[in-house]
Amino acid sequence: MERMYRVLGFWTGIFAVLFLVGDMLEASILFFAQTAVFIALSYLKLSERAYVYIFGAYLTVFFVGFTYYSTFIMQPGFGH
Repeated sequence: MERMYRVLGFWTGIFAVLFLVGDMLEASILFFAQTAVFIALSYLKLSERAYVYIFGAYLTVFFVGFTYYSTFIMQPGFGH
């Protein structure tokens, strides 16, 4: 299970670099932070149940944050 957290860290790192290249600094910082957390968690040698609970908590926080952002903060617009 810890290898999957390293995979998550790898992919969030890839997205962070792509956001950085695309001049989206805030998103790249957020994804670099997620990369650091995933890589750090992968080396803790927790039980599989703990990893699943942590991932469930991560998904809950993400979905609540994304729903809040898309409902109250994001301003829809096409072709500025």
